[in-house]
Amino acid sequence: MLRIRGHIGEWPVDLTLELDDEDWARLGARLTAGSPGAPAAPAAPADRLWQTAQQVLRSAGQMEGPTLLNQLQALAGSAEAGKRLLVRLRHCAQVRIENAPDAPIYHWAE
Repeated sequence: MLRIRGHIGEWPVDLTLELDDEDWARLGARLTAGSPGAPAAPAAPADRLWQTAQQVLRSAGQMEGPTLLNQLQALAGSAEAGKRLLVRLRHCAQVRIENAPDAPIYHWAE
């Protein structure tokens, strides 16, 4: 038995899955198929977008926040998706943010 508890948005989730031995064996086979020796699956579109967003800042070296946001919005296709990428960059270990008087400056610090 496997129990999953948490929240999806504001909705509480309490899910119990009952698996027999055969189900566990199939699940284990799928997990080991994704081991380091197995070929990697193609990157999901969101992963490619994230990699491209990192490449934008990496190539520039540094960029003011509003300029970076504009580029990310154009890359992602919407203001909301661009903001999500900017927040993700803000928390990325390779990014250092300098607080400048007019706007923050994002530095690629690898």
